[in-house]
Amino acid sequence: MADNDKKENGPDSTSSTASRSDKPAENKASSKASSPAKSTDTSKSENSKTVSGSAASSSKTSGKTTNTTKSKPQSSTSGKKSPSTGGLWFFVILTFLLTLALAGAGYWYWKQRADNNQSLMQSQSEQAERIEAMNRQNSELQSQLAQLSESKQALNQAISELQNKTQTLSRQSEQALSQLENMEGKRPSDWLLAEADYLVRMAGRKVWLEKDIKTAVMLLSNADQRLSELSDPSVLPVREKIAKDIQMLRQLNPVSRTSVALAISGMLSQVESLPLDTFEQPDTDSQQGELSESVDDWQSNLKQVWRNIVDDFISVSRTETPVEPVMSQQEQWLSREQLKLQMMQAQSAAIAGNKSLYDQSLQNAMDIIVNKYDMDTNAIEQYMNALQNLVDTDISQELPESLESADPLRRLLDKRVDDAFGQGARAL
Repeated sequence: MADNDKKENGPDSTSSTASRSDKPAENKASSKASSPAKSTDTSKSENSKTVSGSAASSSKTSGKTTNTTKSKPQSSTSGKKSPSTGGLWFFVILTFLLTLALAGAGYWYWKQRADNNQSLMQSQSEQAERIEAMNRQNSELQSQLAQLSESKQALNQAISELQNKTQTLSRQSEQALSQLENMEGKRPSDWLLAEADYLVRMAGRKVWLEKDIKTAVMLLSNADQRLSELSDPSVLPVREKIAKDIQMLRQLNPVSRTSVALAISGMLSQVESLPLDTFEQPDTDSQQGELSESVDDWQSNLKQVWRNIVDDFISVSRTETPVEPVMSQQEQWLSREQLKLQMMQAQSAAIAGNKSLYDQSLQNAMDIIVNKYDMDTNAIEQYMNALQNLVDTDISQELPESLESADPLRRLLDKRVDDAFGQGARAL
């Protein structure tokens, strides 16, 4: 029975094995006809089918000994096909590695080329900036060189001008020295003429700048004295002019504006101590009579006590003038400040010689004193007298525009200098 079963199963197993073995051959033919990109998948499927076929045949031949001889040729055919598949895999892997190597080499070459290009462009830009900076420095140096050239030309011109002036001054100095040597002490008294000219000019400054007439008259008198020491008839016209100037100044108002201003300054310091016309509470203690200590005077003492009691309750006063309000502390301060302001205005007007403002300020000060201050006191009376003296003081002065002796004396001095030293003395 077993043999029959084997015989019956033998053809079936052989046919199945043959059909399975034909499939890898067909798959191999189809894999060779397909593209190389699908070779990997095809070989994997063929290997899996071969393994499955061999596994099935081995399972059947384990129970059936008759199929052993028929399965051996199939395993030999599969062993012959495996070396070609391994070579194909080796070729594919080698091709893939070569492709990766070529790609890496290409990327490395491209990276190096890009880095070189970038460094080259950077170096070119730096070089361009350096060239531009050098061009700017060159232009600046060119402009500085041009300025130095202009400065050098101006300096050379100034040096030449100074040399010309030095030569001119040297010639003039030599001429002056030669003239001094030839003078041999002639006209030594001409220095008195220069001193008189200085005194006349100082007198003019005293008149117009300081308004000091007395000092100006004294200086003109000294100048006339210096000219009289010359014993030279050519100075007589100048002395006549000096005499006219002295007479004109003596006819001016001799009052000193500085003295008037100082007097007003002294009166300003007394304003705070002047008594104002304010209400003062009477001293009741002084009005009350003192009581006698004698017993015999009891009647008079009683009358005095009664009078004091009545006076404390009843006070009667009579006045015929209009009742004026009592000045507050602010009004008192304002009255003193108004008086100070008018006095300071009068002081400024006295220094400036403004007669109208001077008189108006003093009159305003007197009106303030009459209206705001106590006219019954001796201090106010003396203050009013001082203000009246200032009002009576004439501060007006009509000063001359120039001194008649100044120009003739200057011309005479220039003539003497020209005669003695020539034109070179004026240049010096």
